[in-house]
This record gives sequence, C-alpha cells and structure tokens, in this order.
Amino acid sequence: MLPGFPLFYFIDLVAHRRGHVVVAVLVGMVLPACGAPPAPEAPEPETAVAPAHPPEAVLQYRASATPVYGPELARQVVIRRTAYGVPHIRGENLQAAAFGLAYVQMEDYGQEVVRRILRAKGVWGRLMGRDSMAADFGGKQRHARAVATYHFLESDTRAVLSGFAAGLNHFIRVRGDELPEWARQTFTGHDVATSDIGGPNGGLVRRFLARMADSTNAGREEGRADSPLYATDWRDFPEDVVPHPDDGSNAWAFAPSRTTSGNAILLRNPHLAWDAGYYEAHVTVPGDYSFYGDYRIGGPFTIIGGFNEYLGWATTNNSPDMDEIYELDADPDRPDHYLFDGASIPLTKEAITVDYRDGDGVGYETRTFWHTAIGPVIYRTDDKVYVIRTGMDGVYLRGQQWLRMLRARSLEDFQNAMRMRAISGSNYTYADRDGNIYLLWNAMIPDLPHEAKTDEAVAASTSEEIWTRLLPFERLPQVLNPEGGYVQNANDPPYYTNLNELMDPDTFPSNFPEPRLRLRSQLSHQLATSRETMSLEDVVELKHSMRMLLADRVKDDLIAAVRSSTPGAEVSRAVDLIERWDNTAAIESRGGVLFKLWAMRYAETVDPDHAYAAAWDPEQPASTPYGIGDPETAAETFAWAVEEGTRRFGSWDVPWGEVHRIRAGDIDLPVGGCTGDLGCFRVLGYADTEDGKWAVRRGDGWVI
Repeated sequence: MLPGFPLFYFIDLVAHRRGHVVVAVLVGMVLPACGAPPAPEAPEPETAVAPAHPPEAVLQYRASATPVYGPELARQVVIRRTAYGVPHIRGENLQAAAFGLAYVQMEDYGQEVVRRILRAKGVWGRLMGRDSMAADFGGKQRHARAVATYHFLESDTRAVLSGFAAGLNHFIRVRGDELPEWARQTFTGHDVATSDIGGPNGGLVRRFLARMADSTNAGREEGRADSPLYATDWRDFPEDVVPHPDDGSNAWAFAPSRTTSGNAILLRNPHLAWDAGYYEAHVTVPGDYSFYGDYRIGGPFTIIGGFNEYLGWATTNNSPDMDEIYELDADPDRPDHYLFDGASIPLTKEAITVDYRDGDGVGYETRTFWHTAIGPVIYRTDDKVYVIRTGMDGVYLRGQQWLRMLRARSLEDFQNAMRMRAISGSNYTYADRDGNIYLLWNAMIPDLPHEAKTDEAVAASTSEEIWTRLLPFERLPQVLNPEGGYVQNANDPPYYTNLNELMDPDTFPSNFPEPRLRLRSQLSHQLATSRETMSLEDVVELKHSMRMLLADRVKDDLIAAVRSSTPGAEVSRAVDLIERWDNTAAIESRGGVLFKLWAMRYAETVDPDHAYAAAWDPEQPASTPYGIGDPETAAETFAWAVEEGTRRFGSWDVPWGEVHRIRAGDIDLPVGGCTGDLGCFRVLGYADTEDGKWAVRRGDGWVI
C-alpha cells in the first residue's frame, strides 16, 4: 500500500466472477522487450513477437514512441498485474502511462476496445455494412469536431490521448493475429478524443420527432428531421432506450467523527449491466499523480470513480434536464431562412457522406443536415424550424477536466476542476484525507429564461427567449460536511443527501428534478445512520446488507389481508412462512422468493395510485410509503404467487439462493441480493432462464 493511501475494500465480480474479497498479490516476472515498426514512412526495424499474457505475473512491456506506434514509449512504462489480473501501470510521463493503459485494455478486451472507438468516429458501416451505418453520420461529425478542437486542448491532455492511440497501435502491430481483420486499424489521438465530444439528448429528439410526425399527420413515410447528430429520417432512429430500473449506483461518505479510525471513508458501488465497460486499473506517473479506480473500456478518460493519495470520489447517475427544444419562425419569403431578433438568418446546410461495406464493394450514402446559431435543426415544417439547444453540444474538454480531477490534491482543487463544467452530469460523492465529505449534483444545466418544458418546444423569436449560459456552479445543489457526518446518494435527487440538512426543492429552477426518495435510498439512509461510529469492516458489512425494505413496509398488512380472505390450507401455510421470514434476500432465507413473486404480480395488477395505504410523502421522505392500499388484490395475488412458486420451482418455500444464481461458464452458484424496487441496497438484477430460475445479469459488480 502506498504511503498516505486510505484503506479500501475491493470486489471485482464483473471481471473475475468471484464472490469474495480480492487480495492483490504481485508476483515477480519481467518479460523481454518487444519492438514494433514505427509509422509506415520510417524504415522498418526488426519486429519481436510479444509474449503471451500470463494471468498472474508482473508484466514489463517495451514498445515504441511516435504518435502512431511507439519504440520509445514502451521503454518508459512498466505494467504489473495482480494475481487477479488487475493492472498497475507506472509511466515515466503521461503519454507512456496512457500507452500502457491502452495496451492492457487491448489484452483484456481486444476487439471491444477497437469497436467502441470505430463506432465513435463514424466508420462502423464501412466495416460491417449498411445496416450498421446509421450512427456513422453523427460519428463523422463528432470526429470532425475532435480534429478541429484537438489543438485547443492542453498539451498534457493531448499527451494522454496520443499515448493511448500509440498503445492501441502497438498491440495491433505485435499481436494483431489475436484480433479479427476488421479490428487491425491504425489510430490517432483525434480518434481517441472523439469519445469525449458531447451532443444532444437522443432520446428527447426521438420522442419529439415521433410526436411531431403524429401531430402533423406526416406519418412514418413523410415525417423527416434534419439534425447534425442524428439520422435524417426519424424512422432510422432506434427506439427510445428506457433505463433499466436497476441501472444506477450507491455512494456513501462518512466524516472522521463517524469512523473508528478518525479518517473519512468513501464507498463507491455502481450496479449497471456487467458488460457496461468498467475497467479497474491503477495508473501512476511519478511526481504527477497516482490514481486507482474504474475507467471505461475504449479510452483513457471517463474515470467514473476512484482515489489518489489525497482524495476520492464516487459517481451516481442523476439524469439532469440539459436540453431545450425551441420553435422558430421560418421566413415565408426566403427559403431555408428563419426569423430571429428581427432579422432573416440563413440556415447552414451540411452534406455528410458515409461509406459502407456492400458485399465485396463499397456503397455511399449522403444525408443533408441543417444548423442554426442556436442549435441543430431537428424538424422543419413550411412555417416552423425546430432546433435543440444543449449544454453538451460540441463540448470537447471532458478529458481535460478528468485529468485535472485525477491530479487534484484538495477539496479546492477538486471543486476548481468541477467548475470547468465539461462533464455533463452525475452526483459526485467525495471524501479526502483532510476529513472533508461533500456531494455535488453536477450538471451542465441551462439557466433558463422560461419555464422548462418536457418533450415540448418553446416558441422563441429573440435572444432573450432562449438560454445562453449554464446555471452557475455555485447554484448547483451541494452539501459539505453536514451535521451527522454523512452524505449518501442512490440515484435520487440531491434534496435528501443528508436528512439533517434537507434542501428545499422550491429554491431550484423548473428544470431541476422533482423531489423523490425511493426505497433503496431510504434504506441507504437507515444503514448509514444505524451506528454511531463505524470501522471499515462495518461499512463493508452494511453495504452488503440483504434487507428488503419493501417487506418492512408492507408485510404486516399483507399477512392481515391474506388471513382475512379465508385462505385455503396451503395459502395459510404460505402466509405463516412470510410471517416467520426475516425480510431479507439472503441466500439461505426462506420466504423471500414467495414475497418477490407476490410483489411482482401485485405491482402489475393493482392501480398504482392505490398500491400503498400511504403514498410517498416529501414531508416524511424516509418513512413513506407503507401499508397495503388494496387488500383484496393483495390477497388474490398472494394466492397466485403460491401457485406460481409451486409451478416454477416445485415449492413456494425454496431458499432465495436456490433459485437466484450466478451463472458464468461452468459456474452455477447461489447469490443474495435483490432489485431496487424491492428496496434492496445490495442491488442485483436477474433474467429468466430455461429452467425457470433467475440468473444475475447486472448489479453489485464493482465495489470500492
């Protein structure tokens, strides 16, 4: 452990599918150097074949150093892996460290790393065919934006991007036979930077276009929209993606007054799908920074959480409203012009051509996009022009901001980095070695001169009627060192970060989220305040609580409803089991499976407005909802759950772990944990399997 580092607890179930604490063991082996040819215009030096990747070894790579291939860079980086394969990368400089990060990502994920970059830069159809080209129109423009802005980036940011490209190229040169032919590409820093270019909310655009096509009777054959980041014909848009209810994260920060060690403790716990692309790594540049955390496959930035010697942070999704659609008047006397601020202003036309693989040949398609100074055009009629204006559009400094965050050594450094406003969203839960704990509801959210409208256009004819700046950083919701010594977030709005210091939602603009505190967040508060002081081991234990808060809130009413319905003998025995049940999703627990079947059926059947005896109340945010609102339906669906448990599993009293499984390859193991709608803090999401059991597909895959 490096001097001054806080003690952290690691589980990496995503990468390793292991259900126990990872102990990092380094074993010593230095591999021979491997060279690679530089750029094609240079003489070809001798090429050495890179050795196979030993799973439990310290790896030292020697490779090359131009922006493309890199003989010098590999002499400036050492990569060590733990017994579990986690890479620790030590580069003499930023470029070398990024070179190493790219190389290990290629070792571990190969073509997936390449695929993400190729899709981002807009050449996927060229490799995969016309059916894969829809997103290439936007990708080509994001890539052009990356090229046009690359020289504006600080030299250190460019060093990271070019080093990452060099690492990709070196791996492809010396180990390309491990990749399919389409993945053997050559990359530049521009290509890597493309993933950091921001754009509008695609879901909002798709919903708006579908509604406009319906409302104008344009129909699917005629409804069209021109946008610089999306397909011209709205029929090409994929269906709006509704986030999975269990996508999200948990985060806690405890002040020194709440810990037995007298040091702050920070918890990071995302639970997206296990193929979401998290990449655990430790990157060190001596004298610059040393950061351990989760990166994302396909780039050196997008650091979702982690820590250095001085501080750490954890992100939780917050889904801010960063986009507004404006309705402008078309100029009736001048084609392709709109009226604004008393002037007739021309639309800017842009034709984008994408090439795609067509059998053994190449096909081409050109689409026309239109721009205004306010934002891209997404829809036009004879008399109106609709544009989307977003804080993210064209933003290119995200990687630069993340680099400043990696290097931060104090709360002031961290806040100054966040003031760059290049990262679009997320709650940032923070702790540092000075004992500060902090939560920032981060968002590139507009400072609106009008009320926010969801999925609707705002009519505008002057500059005063559109937003022109982001809401100032100081007006974003923030909590620093609150009473009670904790901050928490479980993907709900920030108003209830700490129940001792509530925020008033009415003091924030209309484009801020409505107040909400769901069961997972309520359990988060209960666990975080359950002990006066906590050791690290206590925090680990609480994090993995198997409690199902929904059962705490409704079980007594459910039992009463079933017993008052004159149940048969088997249903009576089943409700007796529910009464004895410990209200957990623990592996050995009996009753949880039956309760889950009932809860799923009840939620599908009951009128949502009458599901609970008492609905959620913002005046009682941590103790509502509770009770059964429709006892008759509750009793009927419980009887159904008894029959369904027998049909599906052979019995309604099976232990939780008998039917909730981790399955990967030859592994088939019981697992505890449940979905957030059941009120679990240890979130696991499951999918049906052929034998009727549930196999975990998402959830508690990464914990620091």
